[in-house]
Amino acid sequence: VQLAESGGGLVKPGGSLRLSCVASRLPFSTYTMSWYRQVPGKERELVAMHSGADGSTSYADSVKGRFTMSRDNSKNTVYLHMNSLKPEDTAVYLCNAVGYGMHYWGRGTLVTVSS
Repeated sequence: VQLAESGGGLVKPGGSLRLSCVASRLPFSTYTMSWYRQVPGKERELVAMHSGADGSTSYADSVKGRFTMSRDNSKNTVYLHMNSLKPEDTAVYLCNAVGYGMHYWGRGTLVTVSS
């Protein structure tokens, strides 16, 4: 199983980015897919989750109204659309897949929000 994130980069405050995570070698549509973010010295934070069971999506309070997670099962891909970015959104963003008792992680993509 591989999860490959892309789309990170440097963006100014108030800007937007779209992250992608492509999954391979797993029954993608049945897995719960999530985006986390990691800042050195801090705990890994759950940003958004899309349930493979019921299709519901939930968000951390810190990103509600600014971030949107979407999923394309035909492409084995999840996206994180990030708008109105703030400096405190700077982090490595990681993709996570959970299903059948297994956890999988991508390597992450760095998002830097700075003027």
